[in-house]
This record gives sequence, structure tokens and C-alpha cells, in this order.
Amino acid sequence: MTIVSSLTPEQRAVAEREVYVETPLRRFASDFSDSRIALLGLAMFLAFISLAVFAPLLAPQNPYDLSTLDLLDSRLQPGQSLSTGQIAWLGTDGLGRDMLSAIMYGLRISLSVGVMSALIALVIGASVGLVAGYAGGWLDAVIMRIVDIQLSFPAVLIGLVLIAVLGTGTEKIIIALVAVQWSYYARTIRSTAIVERQKEYIEAARCLALGRGVVLFRHLLPNCMPSLIVVVTVQVAHSIALEASLSFLGVGLPVTEPSLGRLISNGFEYMMSGSYWISFFPGVALLLLILSLNLVGDQVRDVLNPRLQR
Repeated sequence: MTIVSSLTPEQRAVAEREVYVETPLRRFASDFSDSRIALLGLAMFLAFISLAVFAPLLAPQNPYDLSTLDLLDSRLQPGQSLSTGQIAWLGTDGLGRDMLSAIMYGLRISLSVGVMSALIALVIGASVGLVAGYAGGWLDAVIMRIVDIQLSFPAVLIGLVLIAVLGTGTEKIIIALVAVQWSYYARTIRSTAIVERQKEYIEAARCLALGRGVVLFRHLLPNCMPSLIVVVTVQVAHSIALEASLSFLGVGLPVTEPSLGRLISNGFEYMMSGSYWISFFPGVALLLLILSLNLVGDQVRDVLNPRLQR
């Protein structure tokens, strides 16, 4: 203590820099926090997650418990009171459901479907792209032609065809979203793997006669992860938007499993009669959710690629 107190401010600053070890995680957190817009997006996304997780505790009512609904509460304007005395801050829909509660419960399904489909597509697409980029030759050509064919069609069109074949339901929509998205991950990691496989550490692993699986998933995959992390943040938002589009068209999730897209679809028929809030507020929630993910993904891309630093 005596030695530290006897140091000059300049010597103390040098000593603190020598003691402090900047780990990759600390460096990432420090660079990420430099953007106030990214922090705002992260705060918005965490707020949406909190509303979804704690919806049974925070929501004024369970909007899908028929015993709590009253048709006399149908299409109440924002700020009016329900028959139970509670205030419907965002109004009610045609069945008398509180829109604020419906949005909270809709967030649960939209987030779970979007995150789960993106993660499953990540595992499948990363594995396929890693093998294609590392192996090269005819295998790479065949896989990339399949990817090119799929990417040439609109994602909504592929989703419509798959839902028509599989049917509606949470599991079916996740399968359809995975089938649509895996090609994005495969193309991204394949281009990175082609560059990485020419580097010295891969040559050293080959000289040590390591198994192909060890080279792929222990040495090559970790060095391809930065590009995948960026794609994941974008594809989660894409999954949520695509599920909302399918549900709005009436071929996504059923009425008993409401997502934000289904809520927007439910209120579309009342739009011309002046009950704008039934579709407007779920649409705003969907917009802010996707915006928050895009803001976070944009900053993650800049942090992981110093050449893109603003």
C-alpha cells in the first residue's frame, strides 16, 4: 500500500495498464459499447425478451383464456376500461382481448420461433458450408449449385410451398424457416472456409495427421465464427419478419398460437372501420423488434471487422 501511494499519477497509470489484461470478451464489450445506437438496440431487444418471458406476470389478462374474455369489450379504443375495471391502454380487438396482453404473448411465439429456427439453420448450414469450403472439388460445386438454386427463389415463396405441404403449426413453421435459411449460413461459412483452409495452422493440422473432423470443427470452425455471428443476428430478424409475413397471409401459425404477424392479420379486417389500433400496435412492436436486432447486428459486424469501424 505504501509503495502504491508513493507512485506518481503517471507511474500509477502505467502500472494499471500493465496489470490490466484485455481479454477478447472485454475488448468486444468495450468496442460494442462505443455506439450509443447499438446500446439502444440492445436495450430494446432485452426489453422485448423480458416482456415475452414475464408475460404471464406482467400482462393484465391472459388474452387466450376464453373465460376471461367478454364480447362487450370488443374493439374498445386505447385508454378505455374493460368490464373488469382494468384499463386497456392499447385498446382491444374484435374478441375483446386486451392488445397489450396479446402483444406480450405474441412476442413469446415470435421470438421463440425466430431464435429456434435461426439456431437450427445455423447448425445445418454451417456444417454443410464448412464441408464444402474445406473439401472443394465436385462436392463444393454440387452444394453451391443447390444453394444458388434456393437463393434464386424468394424466401416467402419457398415458405408458402413448404407450409402448403407440411401444414400449419409451430413445428411446421420452424421446419419451413430452417429450410429457407440454411443456405445463407452455408454460403457465408463456405467463403470464409476457403480462405482459412490455405493458412498455416490448417497445414500444420494436416501434417500432424489429425482427423478431418478435428480439423473442421476444432481448428477451422472457430476461425469462421465471427462472420457467422453477424449472420445470426440478421437472420433472427429475418426469421421473425418471414414468420410474420406467413402468418399475415394466413398460412403461418394458427389462431390458437398467436404471433405478432397473426395479431396484425386479425386486425386488418377492422382497419377500414376505424379500429386501426388492432393492427397498428402489433405492427409497431414488430418493427421495433426487428429494428433492435438490426442495430445490434450492425454494430457486431463493425466490431468484428475493424475495416468497417465508423
